[in-house]
Amino acid sequence: MAVDLICEDPRWDALNLAALAAPACAAALAEVGLDPDDWDISLLGCDDVRIAALNADFRGKPSPTNVLSWPSDERAAGIDGEMPPPPDPSDPELGDIAIAYDTCAKEAEAAAKPIAEHATHLIVHATLHLLGFDHERDGDADLMEGLESRILVAMGYADPYGEDAG
Repeated sequence: MAVDLICEDPRWDALNLAALAAPACAAALAEVGLDPDDWDISLLGCDDVRIAALNADFRGKPSPTNVLSWPSDERAAGIDGEMPPPPDPSDPELGDIAIAYDTCAKEAEAAAKPIAEHATHLIVHATLHLLGFDHERDGDADLMEGLESRILVAMGYADPYGEDAG
């Protein structure tokens, strides 16, 4: 699997975003039965100013957020709580992710988690979005959160939605 990484904020370099992203993306893909070697993802490590501009441009919300994702194709499930259809294997590009250091760091601190753990969660979350998972409907949210929990626990992290979640 290729994670094409662009770091616009040097704080991501200090955290070694590349070393966090590759296993997080691979774990998310493997959890849904996809071979990580078959897929490509682009990741932008940025700051709150950049992600606020992206959020304004693409979602009409001119404020920072933790992570954004742009799937290369519409993959959402038609029925609430069902698995989305798998991506087309003839097009290995799954889409793009942007993650903001400032918001990620603030959220990690508020949850009393290491920033690397929270960033890994956000990358897993965004990768699932690229695969068509969402959390707008209750059944979809339950499915997505369950996947995130299994992936992160298997990676050695705490369950982000468990009783001890921050």
